[in-house]
Amino acid sequence: MMLELKGVHTHYGLSHVLQGIDLRVGKGEVVGLFGRNGVGKTTVIKTIAGWVPPSRGEVLFDGESLRGLAPDWICRRGIGLVPEDRRIFPGLTVEENLRLGQMQCPARSRAASRAQLDEIYQRFPRLAERRRQMGTTLSGGEQQMLAIARVLAGAPRLLLIDEPTEGLAPMIVEELFALIGQLAREGIPIVLVEQNVHRAVRLTTRYYLIERGQVVAQGDSSNDEGRAALLSRLSV
Repeated sequence: MMLELKGVHTHYGLSHVLQGIDLRVGKGEVVGLFGRNGVGKTTVIKTIAGWVPPSRGEVLFDGESLRGLAPDWICRRGIGLVPEDRRIFPGLTVEENLRLGQMQCPARSRAASRAQLDEIYQRFPRLAERRRQMGTTLSGGEQQMLAIARVLAGAPRLLLIDEPTEGLAPMIVEELFALIGQLAREGIPIVLVEQNVHRAVRLTTRYYLIERGQVVAQGDSSNDEGRAALLSRLSV
């Protein structure tokens, strides 16, 4: 198993948000975390990435504990987080944002870095057109593409993607889902949090349904029966 959460509890101060989460992600899997707003899905993502340390339990990546590691070290281990708020660096161009992402692989040669940038621009032609533009002046959809591209620049072995389509126009939403689907077909393991369950569940191989900080259901979403079971539990 590439990623495992075993009995993970997470607190924000006195608030007990995650209450014994067990979760697994295998190589090449796309795992969806679904549930209503405020049930702890984003906290699961932040706990894996080290932004919020677990108060109990274990987070294992390739069998090794991530306990006590700072977020930048977890990122260097190969876990890339695309946060809900995108966190585009102000005062930096699109290309400068991407080059910061590449710093997660400091041993890469200058030629290799340039070649990887070219590959990213081929995948994201809009970013290529705007490479000299300040990242914070992009549209919301373009900023989301930049946030994903910046994480890909660090060559992650596992992607955490939190609410990528929230507040975006339908046409951009379709582009982003197509992009995530392509990444999945390339074999990159993904943990996806997304409110558009009808659309997102078709990208996933398995799902976890979370309520009040606990996993209340899980299943195979790669078939019609599994998807129907999830949608029935959510009544959507």
